[in-house]
Amino acid sequence: MRLFVTGVRLVLVGLLAAFLMIGMAARAEDQASEAAALEPWQSVITSQIEAFRSKDAAGAFSYAGAGFQVTFPSAEAFFNAIVTAGYAPIMESRSHSFGKFQKLGDKAVAQEVKFVGNDQGLYSAIYMLAEEANGWRVQGVQLAKAAGVGI
Repeated sequence: MRLFVTGVRLVLVGLLAAFLMIGMAARAEDQASEAAALEPWQSVITSQIEAFRSKDAAGAFSYAGAGFQVTFPSAEAFFNAIVTAGYAPIMESRSHSFGKFQKLGDKAVAQEVKFVGNDQGLYSAIYMLAEEANGWRVQGVQLAKAAGVGI
């Protein structure tokens, strides 16, 4: 009888382990789906950040709103203005992640973005975007140093 009880326990432990592994795999899939399901403006932000990181002035400028397009005579002028205006932590960041967002009507949004800098400093930005004729475009960014150290 003791051997039977031990065998039943082993089967139950095995089933429990299998259910836990299935649950963890399903949760990992859910998290991957959530990460893949970016809002359309978040894709624009990521594209502009990646362009800045790779020093692609034309690429970064292409995601700037109409106000920037008419203010700056060239992509290089825009890029240089961004560098000198104190936005280097975005350009030199190691990673970024999206925080909360607030829709401001049908065609505008404020999006929180968190950065880990090359110096492991933390930065927080609020991106203002509007949907223009050619899609979502960045209208402005407020950047601030945050407390703590990034990994």
